[in-house]
Amino acid sequence: MSGTQMVYGLHAVHAILARHPDRVLHVRIAERRDDARARAIVELARRHDRPVQRVEPGALTRLLGEVAHQGVAAEIAALPPWSEDDLLTALETAVDPLLLALDGVQDPHNLGACLRTADACGALAVIAPRDRAAQLTAAARKVAAGAAESTPFVSCTNLARTLGLLKQAGLWIVGAEAGGARLAHEVDLTCGSVLVLGAEGRGLRALTRRHCDATVRLPQLGTVASLNVSVAAGMLLYEATRQRALRRP
Repeated sequence: MSGTQMVYGLHAVHAILARHPDRVLHVRIAERRDDARARAIVELARRHDRPVQRVEPGALTRLLGEVAHQGVAAEIAALPPWSEDDLLTALETAVDPLLLALDGVQDPHNLGACLRTADACGALAVIAPRDRAAQLTAAARKVAAGAAESTPFVSCTNLARTLGLLKQAGLWIVGAEAGGARLAHEVDLTCGSVLVLGAEGRGLRALTRRHCDATVRLPQLGTVASLNVSVAAGMLLYEATRQRALRRP
C-alpha cells in the first residue's frame, strides 16, 4: 500500500521519528500538550528537520476520529508491503530471524494486533496470503498503533509455496493448533523460525500443515476450546522471545 498514513499517540509518533525520520512528512501536536514527552517529540522532529504544527485539540479529533491520539499525530509515507523476493533478500543477512505467518486470518483487528506484537518481539516480518485474508486496511493499521510502519507485511500469492521457500532457506516452520504434538516451550524457537497460525475458527489448512516441521499447542487449563488468534500469536511470539533472551550471555 503506497501513499500516506496517519500515526498517532506519543509512543507511536516518537518511535517513527526515532527509527524512520525520513518517512515523517508532518507532525501535529495539540496546543495544550506541553509536557516532557511532547517536548521530546518536538525536539526530535526539529533535529531531523521535520515540520511541526501546533493545533487546537479538536482538529486532531476531526482528522483522526474518536481515537486515543494523546494530542499527537504524524502524517507519514506508508511502508509498502514486501514481496516474496523482498523477504528472501532480507533473509540473506538476517541472523536467526523470527517470522509470523497468518493462514487466512480475516479480521483486520486481529491482523493489526498481530503486527503490534510482532513488532514488540522483533519479528522480521508478518506474512499472509493475498486472497481470502485481511490486508493492511486503515482498520488494521489503527490497531497496529504504528507497528505497520516498522514491521514489514508480506502479501504472498500462495502461502504454502512461500513456506516451502522459507524452509529451503533454512528456517524452521512451526505450526500452532490446539492438537499440536508438543507444548510450545518444548520446541526450540531460538533458531530461524516461522510461527504459523490459522484462521479464526478453522485453524491451519491441511496444505499449510504439511509444510510445518513441527506443530505446537499452548497450555490451556480452562474450558474454552481455543484462543483468539492474536492472543495465541502473542503468546507464541513471546515464548520465542523468552527462549532467545535466555540463550544470550
